Amino acid sequence: MNRLAVSLIAVILISVTLSLAWSSSPSELVAEAQGKPTLYWGSGGYDVRLIQWKLQSWGYYRGSIDGVFGTETSRAVRNFQARNGLSADGLVGPTTWAALGFAGAAPTPTAGRTVASRGIARVDNVDLLARVIAGEAEGEPYSGQVAVGSTILNRITSPRFPNTLSGVIFQPNAFESVSNGLIWRRTPSATAYRAARDAINGWDPTYGAIFFWNPSKPVNPWIWSRSIIVWIGSHVFAR
Repeated sequence: MNRLAVSLIAVILISVTLSLAWSSSPSELVAEAQGKPTLYWGSGGYDVRLIQWKLQSWGYYRGSIDGVFGTETSRAVRNFQARNGLSADGLVGPTTWAALGFAGAAPTPTAGRTVASRGIARVDNVDLLARVIAGEAEGEPYSGQVAVGSTILNRITSPRFPNTLSGVIFQPNAFESVSNGLIWRRTPSATAYRAARDAINGWDPTYGAIFFWNPSKPVNPWIWSRSIIVWIGSHVFAR
């Protein structure tokens, strides 16, 4: 009887181990979680596999642990955030890392690297905004690059759009560079980062625009019904 019980326990332990097994053990993953960056739609790699493993172990995620932050991972993150009283924006930042059990996972930005206006205060948000500016306005005049960033930020305060930066940027079909993946393939220049910081710090060359488009590209005719404020470079900015 004792021998049978031991055998059953061994089988159970082996099954559990196999169900969790992939490139690293959970204990190693937890240790390496310290200092992890913010993750969002389009992120990839080991850090994404870590959150996929954690969400899977808690029943939120049923996809493959493949290191790709796509639709299933985003849905799992949002569900986890909603169930735990967090802002369900799909962004795995310090608060979500901590709620997942990785307290102190994200480092505090150092002095001189943060901005504190328009409600955008983390260096990873500067990077995200700079990526969209690079994807949408590379080659545009500097004021046009700032204008693209400002338009995105203006949407956050508009009731017509999501109220977070990641929510605005990753709203389906909102920005061509997000839809085609260019924001991940193109590395933002120093100019794009400077434009992002200027926009966050309050410079708005558009005077409140919440739409922009390039008239030389195919656009929905509806967009021309918006109230045009200014043209900068190859973009039209409107309310």
